[in-house]
Order: sequence, then C-alpha cells, then structure tokens
Amino acid sequence: MAKSVDIIIVGGGVAGCSIAYHLAQLGITDVVLLERKQLTCGTTWHAAGLVTQLRATRNMTELAKYTGELFHGLEAETGQATGFRQNGSLRLATHAARLEELKRGASMARNFGLEAQEVTPGEIKERYPLVEVDDLAGGIWMPNDGQVNPSDVTLAMAKGARQKGVTIRENAPVERILVENGHAVGVVLRGGEELRAAKVVIAGGMWSRDLAGDIGVSLTLHAAEHFYIVTEPIPNLPRDLPVMFLGDECSYYKEDAGKLLLGCFEPEAKPWGHKGISDDFCFDSLPEDFDHFEPILDMAVRRVPALADAGIQLFFNGPESFTPDDRYLLGETPEVRDLFCACGFNSVGILSSGGVGKALAAWIRDGHPPMELADVDVRRMQPFQSNSRYLFDRTKETLGLLFAMHWPYRQFETARNVRQSPVHDRLLSQGAVMTEAAGFERPGFFAADGRSKEFGYSYGPQGWFPDVRAECLNTAENVTLFDQSCFAKYLLQGRDACRVLNHISAAEVDVPPGKVVYTQWLNDRGGIEADVTITRTAPDTYMIVTLGASQTRDFSWLTRSIPEDAHAFATDITAGLPMLGLMGPKSRALLEVVSGADLSDAAFPFGTSREIELGYARVRVSRLTYVGELGWEIYVGADFACHVFDVLTKAGAAFGLGHGGYFAINSLRMEKGYRHWGHDIGEEDTPLQAGLGFAVGWDKPAFRGRDALLRARESKPQARRLIQLRLDVPEDPPLLYHEEPIWRDDTIVGSITSGGYGHRIGASLGMGYVSHPDGVDAVFLKSGTFEVEVACKRYPASVQFKGFYDPTNDRIRG
Repeated sequence: MAKSVDIIIVGGGVAGCSIAYHLAQLGITDVVLLERKQLTCGTTWHAAGLVTQLRATRNMTELAKYTGELFHGLEAETGQATGFRQNGSLRLATHAARLEELKRGASMARNFGLEAQEVTPGEIKERYPLVEVDDLAGGIWMPNDGQVNPSDVTLAMAKGARQKGVTIRENAPVERILVENGHAVGVVLRGGEELRAAKVVIAGGMWSRDLAGDIGVSLTLHAAEHFYIVTEPIPNLPRDLPVMFLGDECSYYKEDAGKLLLGCFEPEAKPWGHKGISDDFCFDSLPEDFDHFEPILDMAVRRVPALADAGIQLFFNGPESFTPDDRYLLGETPEVRDLFCACGFNSVGILSSGGVGKALAAWIRDGHPPMELADVDVRRMQPFQSNSRYLFDRTKETLGLLFAMHWPYRQFETARNVRQSPVHDRLLSQGAVMTEAAGFERPGFFAADGRSKEFGYSYGPQGWFPDVRAECLNTAENVTLFDQSCFAKYLLQGRDACRVLNHISAAEVDVPPGKVVYTQWLNDRGGIEADVTITRTAPDTYMIVTLGASQTRDFSWLTRSIPEDAHAFATDITAGLPMLGLMGPKSRALLEVVSGADLSDAAFPFGTSREIELGYARVRVSRLTYVGELGWEIYVGADFACHVFDVLTKAGAAFGLGHGGYFAINSLRMEKGYRHWGHDIGEEDTPLQAGLGFAVGWDKPAFRGRDALLRARESKPQARRLIQLRLDVPEDPPLLYHEEPIWRDDTIVGSITSGGYGHRIGASLGMGYVSHPDGVDAVFLKSGTFEVEVACKRYPASVQFKGFYDPTNDRIRG
C-alpha cells in the first residue's frame, strides 16, 4: 500500500462512494477511500431510498436529476444490482395552501425541464388505489421520480470506482486529519498508520463534525432519530405503486417487495448522539419509541386503511444527520485548504448522492465548483453553528421542517437569540418582530401599537404587510432608522492593502481616503463571488462591507487572495462595529441636527465617507443607500451604539422618524432593482449579465476575472441578462419569490431570481434572467409579450432593465 496518494476520502457511505466513483470517471484514480467498518454501515444502509428530482433551486434540481439518470444505468455499467425503479411520485395536499405550494413547485419544475402534472383527487385514486382521497384538495404527479435500494446502489458505485483503480479499505478508522501550514496533507489511522495525500475529503456522515472539530474546522451537523415501519406482506398490493408524500400528515409511503414502508418527519424530532457516537456503531438501530411514532401511524391508518389489517414486520429507528438550515454541507472548508466535505444530508443523501459526487469530484479537480452551489456551500455557515448545544436544539425543529409548509419568510423557532446587536432590546421596545439570518437576530418588521406580531404565513400578503407598507412609505416621505448591524465588516491594513484589493476587485479601489467604491469580487470565469462596498479610510487601510450571510465565505475569499509576500492583514470587525442605516428625504436634516456637520451635496457627495461627531460619540458616516432614498450608513463602535441609537430616536421625533426592518428593505430594493448576492447575482453571473458593467474598472491593467469579462464584452448584446418585471394585475396580484418561469410569446426564456411587493409603486415585482441566442436588448424586451407563471397560471408582466422606482436616481441625490 502506497503511503502517499492524490486523494483520501474518509467515509464509505453513499456520498463517499459516489465521490470515489466520479473521481474515477474523471480519470483520477490514485484515490483511497477509508471506511471505519463496512461500506454503508452508518446511515446509508437504512435510508428509505427515495429518488426525487425537484429541489428548491435550479442547480440543486440539476444535481438530483443527474442522480436519477446515473441510477438508471448504473446496474448495466457495473453488474451490481441497484433496485432502481422509476415508478413516479405523488405529492398530496389536504388544504388549499398546501396545494398552492405544490402548484408553485410544478411551475418551478417546468422551468427546470421536469415533467410535473397537477392531479385531482380522482386521478390520485387511480394511481394509488389504497389511499383515501375524499378530503384531499389535489396533488402533483411527477412521473420520473422513483426509488432505489440504498446499499445496493452504494456498492454499485464502489464497484465502479474499484474497476477503474480506486482503492477502498474497510475496517480502516481514521483517528485524525493531518494539517500542515493550513493545508490538509493526509490522515492518521487507528494504530498509527499515516497516509499522506494532496487532498482529503470528509464524507463521514454523523461522525464528520467531531473529526473536523479536532482540527478547528466547523461542520454544522447533528444526528436525529428517524422512524419508519415496514408492514408484513399485503395481499394483492400493486407492485408499481408510486412513492407518495403527504406533508400535511408528516408521512411518506413506499412499496417494498409486496409490503408498505411508512416513514415520517415529525414536527418535534429527537436529536441523538449529543454526547458522542460510539466508534462501534455499525448496522445498528436505535431503541423503539412507539409512543413517538403513534400519532403518525394513526393518521396513516385513516389515509391508507389497508394498514389497519397489516401487521408490522419491522419498526425501525435509525440516525440521520441534520444541519441548521436543512441543506447539506459541500465543498472546501474555509479553515483548512485542500480539505473538502460532503456531509449533513438531512435525509436526502440518496437522491443527492450522484450529483454531489459529480460536483465535488469536479470541484477537487478544477479548484472551483462546476456550478453555483451557494445553497449547500459549507462556507455559508458561521463557526458558532457547530456548537453542540445549538445543534441539539435546532435539530428538534429541522427534521420536521422537511415536510412542514415551506412558507415564504418562514422563521426558525429553535436556537434563537444567539447573535444580537447592541440595540436589540431597544428595537424590541419599538415593536420589532425579529427574523434570523446566519444566527443574527434582526428586525423583520415593526408591529404598530395594537397590531399582531404574528407573521401570518401565506403565499399572498402576510400579516405584517400593513406594517411594512407603513415603513416603506415613511422611508419615502420622512426618515427611517434601520439596524443593519448584521452586515459583515472587515479591515484590510498594510502597505500592500491597495494592491491586494485592486487585484481582487473589479472596480478601481486606488481612490482617495474617504471614498466608497461599490464593486464585485470575481472568479476566473468572470462570475461574481462577492458583492461589496469598499471604503478607503486611510492610505493603508480599507473597510469592506458585505452581506451578513456571506461573512465566513467572503472573509475566506479575502484572506486566501492575499499573496504570501504581501504586507496586508485582514481582520473581521463585524462584532465590534454595528451599523445603523438612516434613510429618507429628511435624513440629512436629522443627521445635521445631531452632528452639527455640513452634509450638503457639496460637502458630502454620494459615495463618500468620513468621521463626524454624533451626540457624545464619534462615528463613521457613509453616504450610500440600498433602499433608493437619500441616506447614510452610520458605523459606530459597539460601546457607543446604544447612545447613538437613543440620540437619533429622540431627535428624530421632530422629523417623523420611524423604524424599519428587513422586509421593508427587500420591498424597497426590489423597486430600485438593487441586486442581492445569492439570489440575483452569484458565481455563475457576470457583471455584464447582471447589468453591473458600470462597477467594472475596464481601464485597470489587471484584476481577477478581467480576461473573461473582456471576452464576454465582445458579445453585444449579452445572450443572458437580468431584467426587472412588474406584474400587470390590477387587483390582488400574486407575489413572486423565486424560480417562477418567465414566458415570452409562449416560450420559457428565464426565471425569477427574487421578488417582493413594491409599496411605493403599488405593484408585485420580480427580477430574473432571460436568455436569447441573438442577445437580450431593449428591442428583444419590447418586441415580445412577457408573462410570469405562478402556481400553474400565467400573468402578464411589464419588463425593463432599470428599476421601476426613480430610475433617474433623483431621490438618492435628495
């Protein structure tokens, strides 16, 4: 056995074997997979084996679609049976809101090229004769879904990897990962054997968190108990029954060799393994808890009466790994280079496995993901989220959320109040109703006196709509104070700081101190890795501001972009520097009163920043806006934040000061067409496609991604462009959220990236990319009839490149 290889994979479940298989498919065969016991013995062997394709986003769906395609031909390729059957799936709704959710999913499926059909209760009965349909509102039929035997399909991928030269070692437990100079360089096995490698992959399922934690890497997953039963054989049970999902009853059904498998994702789960998981755990099950499962079974017997007469052959309870946001962890870790992970699969490991293996294999080979994978990128997580108590509490909720209503703006209820701004209690006293992002508590909206603080979840206007309308209109008419402390802030200092940032940034950042630059950080393909503002505060110092949800990701991108010989030092100062946004036509007058500073256009132009006195504090004020009104961002040390908040609130009474939350910010930015990274722009979108060419320093001699942009600029117009859409529906227009198909003359040409209701203009708005081989320009937009499909119905829309509110920016100039 060689003591050095190209790649080591830790874990022989479905993910690890898929990665090994796909590396081999790429011709990378100097690979060793190390399994502590036997292949599939952790979680894979007892998975239900459901193979569905529709996921929440386009790229997640593409990975799931590929998995189904792989399973379809894997048996013929390897000679190993997989048990794959493409028998379709039914998703059922017992009430109108669930049916709308399913229909919105069907529209999304068509956008992704998947076949999805709305079905009536009668049509459901035809496809699944055993089910009671009298109280059903309807459902969705997806004919290309199916099921597979998890162990067999894993062994097939392992066999395919071996056939091409990959080494798979069972009974080879890894004690620790070797790290040198910030790089993973190998592993140490139990007994002391050392194996070196250029890259290491953690695919160790529920053991992954502890293995990574030993070297300071945060993998945010926790095991939970997952229950299902398998009946005794049921006479005359149809063998071609589709997989059936009933989210309203927390259950799923699968025909299994003449028996029925009934599984559940109950609302309050049982975390497991909090105090550690035994190394001896292998093909084990957990203790039965029939009382916990009984409410699910009672609903199931009413739904499928044949269960009442069927004996239970197997009551199974086994562990699955869950993450704080119900999305798996994939990619290179931010703490250690050349260390990759694929874990935390939230009970979708089988249906994700093929796509995960293919994507990560390409990522390992190329040094970057093969597509935009921000949804599952491990860098989206905050380090504190690997805290065991946090994970224990959150896991009680996340398992059940898989089948709960997927409401827009739905908030987690567990493991809350973790990160708070210094003015948190003051916001609550003003009526703030908090939402959470990356563990940070931030106001969603402010409930007026006497109004409910409940969200009132719906696919239409939710309970907070009147409050947000008031916040938006006050921002347009008076002045609104927003707590934006959750935004991430970094300092880059040193004599080479300018040189480093100019290479990272698309815009020119060699500007005078006090100037703010809006720019993107690009990858070598010209895609947008980060969307930031950069303020030069001194000749050798810059302040960088980015999204709170991107804090870990963007800081990793920054630090890894600093050459070893550069005199430049990055520091994350987020916790110590809260930020308050003061926005609206009266913001200048209010800020002048409390500061005594001259804030006129001549003295303080847009895009500039300086320190001023405010009350007894000294703060940095930048003239910027993300809401389309005259405004300032106020950066204040955490020790003075409450004082500054109090001064602004007291003096603001004379100016009609109100408080605003992030629901209002989303509405306001949608009207202006301001992009949001992770929705409207990402690593597959160039500034040219996103309409951000104005933020590129085309005359700069060199910056990362420049060559790709110059090549792309040769194509005029761009074949793919981000546009703004307004639904032309006078009364009760549907609200847009994401991935709704955009039609032009009976052809789908794109999809919505984000949406919101514009209270200043009174319209349902969206933005999204559209494509046309001959280019997307004004002629293309004007020469076609555009519609947006929502829940299987199409609505007329007006389209343009600029935002629908104040496209000439007069309001910003004040």
